[in-house]
Amino acid sequence: MGFEYGKRTKVWCCRDMMGGFNHYVVVKFKDGVAVEELTEGLVKMVSGIEHVKSFQWGKDIGGPDFLRQGFTHAFLMTFNGKEEFDAFQSHPNHVEFSKLFSPAVENILVLDFPPTIVKA
Repeated sequence: MGFEYGKRTKVWCCRDMMGGFNHYVVVKFKDGVAVEELTEGLVKMVSGIEHVKSFQWGKDIGGPDFLRQGFTHAFLMTFNGKEEFDAFQSHPNHVEFSKLFSPAVENILVLDFPPTIVKA
């Protein structure tokens, strides 16, 4: 691990030199979408793809509207590295599921990044 001292935050943090990688998706689903069925399908999809190291998701429980901006659900997948993420992106199960997921989304925010660990 490499360590660096954040000048603005004044905390020690480390970047995982093992190459960890996160895929973070925040969505607002369209009205009338069967979100429970969609999330069940997502769980099934990631469970069948060996490149996904971990997966978690949740529904917002009432943050202020001006901060939430209509987004309701967050999904986080972790990978051992960018190469694993790239393999996931082109995996047939992901490509097929995306055809169901994308039309159900009204708004989306996606962030793909190597994590900087501050406290583990």
